[in-house]
Amino acid sequence: MKKTSALIVLMLLFLPVLASAQTILEDSVMNGNNFQKAAFRLWIGKDIQKVKGIIVMVPGSNGNGRDMVNQPEWQALANKHSMAILAADIKDKRSPNMAIEQYADVKNGTGQAMLDVLSRLATKSGHPELNTVPFALWGMSAGGEFNYEFACWKPERVITFIVNKGGVYYTALASEATRAVPGVFLTGEIDNPYRNNIVKGIYSVNRRFGAKWIFAEEPGQGHEFAKSEAFTLKYFDEIIPIRLDENGNLKALSEKAFLGEVGTGKVAATGFNNSFTDITSWLPNAAIVDLWKSLFQ
Repeated sequence: MKKTSALIVLMLLFLPVLASAQTILEDSVMNGNNFQKAAFRLWIGKDIQKVKGIIVMVPGSNGNGRDMVNQPEWQALANKHSMAILAADIKDKRSPNMAIEQYADVKNGTGQAMLDVLSRLATKSGHPELNTVPFALWGMSAGGEFNYEFACWKPERVITFIVNKGGVYYTALASEATRAVPGVFLTGEIDNPYRNNIVKGIYSVNRRFGAKWIFAEEPGQGHEFAKSEAFTLKYFDEIIPIRLDENGNLKALSEKAFLGEVGTGKVAATGFNNSFTDITSWLPNAAIVDLWKSLFQ
């Protein structure tokens, strides 16, 4: 009886779940250069014939986010855009200061671990396109750190990325290719000022050199999701078709957009003279302008 139960558990973890015809698979890498464990769970909806992209979900510091693939609102978004969901459970190696997430420095091991796991899952799932499709990266705190560093490491694989109230970064000035990838940087008004200053600093230096990114500080919020998850769902819904063609290939952002002044919320179309003196957000269309404004209302 015990052997039968164990077999059922293994089937649920490592084989497609046939009862609902969706695909749920897991794999991991242990004891890498800058991590103790890098484990991932893949979800593909039952009606998706070919995956065009992957929503990557990375939780806060040393958290297990694999159950995030089960959230119905994220599954609905993935199904709408023919995307898979990949959720992470990444653990740091022991160090003198565990508040510094070494695994966020993806170029030193965790990034390749994710790609290696995805390659194996591509074979197991029967979706070889998983090896090449691009990512929309969502995460909180250390998850946002991971997302930013991944966009710096492999900008050619990133649809968009979210930096949400994190605090430890390994890249200051991003490459021109990364600055061309749409990103969102979020802080909370009452979060730790060190985190806020670091996030705004990373944003500001890159925005100065043309990064097509968005910044917003959520009023009255600390180190928490607040409105940011609902915002991200709507933002992804808007930005994914702007960035992906019908075959799942990445498209460059248009130079026509809106600028939103961070301090005042004023908006003007690019190419028009304005008197903005504060840093600005790059807002690709009118719908994203409204979403941006909703974060600080």
